[in-house]
Amino acid sequence: MSWLLHLYETYEANENQVGKVIKKYNDREYTLLPISHTTQNAHIEVLVTEDGEFHTAHLLGKESTLIPCTDDAASRSGTKVAPYPLHDKLSYVAGDFQEYGGIIKQEDPFVAYINQLRNWANSSHAVEKVKSIYNYLRKGRLIKDLVAEKIVYLDENKKMIEKWNKEYEKLYGEKPEIFSAVTSGQQSAFVRFNVYASNDVLTDIWKDKDMYDSFIAFYRDQLTEEDVCFVTGNTNPITTLHANKIRHANDKAKLISGNDKNGFTYRGRFMNSQEAATISYEASQKAHNALKWLIHRQGKILDNRVFLIWGNEEEDFLPDPGGDPLDFWEEGNQKIEKKANTQLIQANEVMKLIDGYRGKGSFKAHVNILILDSATTGRMGVLYYQHMNKELYLNRLEHWHKTCVWRHRYRKSEGGVVEFEGAPATKDIAFAAYGSGASDKVVKGLMERVLPCIVDKRNVPKDIIRSAVQRASNPVSMESWEWKKTLSIACALVNKEEEIGLALNKEDNTRDYLFGRLLAIAYVLEKWALNEQGEKRDTNAERYMVSFSNKPKRTWKTIHDSLLPYKSRLGNRANKLYKLIIEVTDQFLPGEFNDEKLSGTYLAGFSSQVMELENRKPSEESKTNEREDK
Repeated sequence: MSWLLHLYETYEANENQVGKVIKKYNDREYTLLPISHTTQNAHIEVLVTEDGEFHTAHLLGKESTLIPCTDDAASRSGTKVAPYPLHDKLSYVAGDFQEYGGIIKQEDPFVAYINQLRNWANSSHAVEKVKSIYNYLRKGRLIKDLVAEKIVYLDENKKMIEKWNKEYEKLYGEKPEIFSAVTSGQQSAFVRFNVYASNDVLTDIWKDKDMYDSFIAFYRDQLTEEDVCFVTGNTNPITTLHANKIRHANDKAKLISGNDKNGFTYRGRFMNSQEAATISYEASQKAHNALKWLIHRQGKILDNRVFLIWGNEEEDFLPDPGGDPLDFWEEGNQKIEKKANTQLIQANEVMKLIDGYRGKGSFKAHVNILILDSATTGRMGVLYYQHMNKELYLNRLEHWHKTCVWRHRYRKSEGGVVEFEGAPATKDIAFAAYGSGASDKVVKGLMERVLPCIVDKRNVPKDIIRSAVQRASNPVSMESWEWKKTLSIACALVNKEEEIGLALNKEDNTRDYLFGRLLAIAYVLEKWALNEQGEKRDTNAERYMVSFSNKPKRTWKTIHDSLLPYKSRLGNRANKLYKLIIEVTDQFLPGEFNDEKLSGTYLAGFSSQVMELENRKPSEESKTNEREDK
């Protein structure tokens, strides 16, 4: 229950945000819902006068609306009759629905709806707007008014048209807009109500705090069953029906549910769900509403799996454990100074950015990390949850970026390519391990597995490292940019496991590391020669890389022999590299220059040596050789 408690506390700490509508980057809106409320896509808006008369109506086109909601309405499905308290479908809010051809399978929804609305309108908590809407709807003439307003359309028999076809063009000409707005037919249209103010000051009732408070107080009086809440520890009215629509408006999956009373639900342990746990209505509402708000505000959703991190204090940003240094930089609104054609974020600068978050908030602040997903349409589960001190979280994040570090050059930002030192983002690790064509299902699975490696300091799963190393060892199977990206990420993972270090270590006489250095020298020498002639093709080092990783001694002879024409092409500029080959070969311990299969360490040696050599230009090598020849 700890995650529910911390979500409940988040709601309590942000009650000043309740009802405030915020626009996202894609123009979609979200808000921290009041308790006893939900959101629904409305198709028609009906305005009534303060005296309870019809004023006007117009189409909306699936506009999200904040509406009052009971537990039963939130959980209704199939033929179950459970009206929303104020806004609802035509079959609920129109008293003349059947008169105009509407089909009612069992109980009349309008009767249940109008009785519930009457109770609210006649209660001590009702506001005038509720009474105005009730006084209009009890007349049972909504369909008639919508027909007159040319919102709803009838056939020759004065019945609502179920599905539009060309026969109706004789009556109405072009296809009316409502049949495009409501894909399942106009009888399924969702209607929201508003009150037209005679003083021309119109306050939308779904944005009116007095309306929120009115229904909350009314519905609280309807909740009578009390018990100890397992979330807060207080005795309050409880509920067995909990919210859905957690990830989006059409999400039917629930985190808490005990309504399957047949079969082996309780396995003989309990007589009913309350014996397992009881949760108060208020705690459930606030926790679920806070979760929805946080997901819209800062959550990441991949193939319906939610990755969410939030703090218990008001902070604009907490660094994402699955992000890379550029994410921290951009979220922190830092500017990168441009150097030549590349922008560089060094590892020590990343540590400074992480340190900057330590000064925000109190030392008692905590961080919550949550992963959610659903295996079926009706059930959702918590796949991972961690509640930890913010200082500890930042320490773990810093450790990850210090140990799973390499120099990468694949992120693009304003001004060009950004070169950065640090850990790759988890989505990029999936790219390296499984390729750019990996499905979202595979990627989200890897992200879930890597997250504990960051937050809990666990080892990266060996199959992920092995897969990345194998793909990085096969450059001819991908484009150059993709291979270089895969290579740097694979090196970061190998560095995390073997603690090799980013800079070239000329004192490291580890067999695999030395073989990697030899391959790098051959790669650079041939690359220089090809560039001089303007040729663009794979080097022999790249072409034989798979064979080299499996049989390094035998393959090295082939690669080394292929260098002779390129050596003659470069002349003196190749001498330095050939001397380096001799130096590296001399570092092998007796008996280790053999054909035993190489580990991922050879990639680290390869990449470090390439970076060290690429920092020198061929012209610089030529000048150095000339000085040495003299």
